[in-house]
Amino acid sequence: MATLAQPAGPFALGTFSAEDGVPFPGLLAKERVLDLSSTLDWAPSGLRAVVERWEESLPVLHSLVDDDTLTWRPLQDLRVHAPIEPRQVFQSGANYRQHVIDLEVAHRSPDDPRTVEEARAEIAAIMDRRAADDLPYVFIGLPSAVTGPYDDVVLPSWAQQPDWELELAAVIAKPAYQVSAEEALAYVAGYTIANDLTDRAGVFRRDMKAIGTDWLRSKNAPGFTPLGPWLVPAESIADSGDLRVTLRLNGETMQDESTKDMLFGVARLVSYASQSAQLLPGDLVLTGSPAGNGIHWGRLLRDGDVMEGSITGLGVQRTRCVAEVPA
Repeated sequence: MATLAQPAGPFALGTFSAEDGVPFPGLLAKERVLDLSSTLDWAPSGLRAVVERWEESLPVLHSLVDDDTLTWRPLQDLRVHAPIEPRQVFQSGANYRQHVIDLEVAHRSPDDPRTVEEARAEIAAIMDRRAADDLPYVFIGLPSAVTGPYDDVVLPSWAQQPDWELELAAVIAKPAYQVSAEEALAYVAGYTIANDLTDRAGVFRRDMKAIGTDWLRSKNAPGFTPLGPWLVPAESIADSGDLRVTLRLNGETMQDESTKDMLFGVARLVSYASQSAQLLPGDLVLTGSPAGNGIHWGRLLRDGDVMEGSITGLGVQRTRCVAEVPA
């Protein structure tokens, strides 16, 4: 198993298994794990059941952390899976100011009379107005794309430009429908790490340009959303708007930005998504990815690459890319 970073707070939650064993929801504290399926009456079906009774679960989880009479297992002896199985995945695009500016400048017309500096200044002003007056851009992902934080990522043979997008993900605690931004954070159980892989070549439909983006094809291959390692309770994260998002490719830093650069914070994203859809316990709200994607560097993912993603207080995920072997 990959080297693990201690999450923020007294405990975190995850899904674990012994080698070739049945996955179980676990409480992680002091590098040891307690099987919650045999400790909480409502946990046998998985971590989502704990989240569904979040307000009831939290004080009980706190009481278990220092109970040495219970059967704890060393973390190093266990396999770590994606922490939770969401029913819905809400994904935010174009949500980091610097990232959008970089993309707009990189794709401006060769006939654009502005200098790079002028273009950046104009786009920055647009981004500031958007953050103040506009709405987030949110679309839907598939739960079947979720995989574990240390699992290999298979690059499909049809994916011409596979790219990384490390993101902060909020985990929903209770049904949320048409909630305000002021009350939205009360619906967040905690946070985890998501790497929202994208085949850049498949984002835009070449056959039907008027339709625009094709997120089904570009983002939802099996394993295209490595998740975890942990679900860290929201109470352990002082400010979701001030976390460092860092992705390293084969040891080289590619993304390294604060969530301060987000145009729309977690509260506004959760509120916006809830205006149209009902968010359910265990659902994920991905908050967008900062500057430094592969398309920016001119270096996309290939067989053998190793991605290491970390966010302040949420641990580290480490995944290896493996080229799909055609049938």
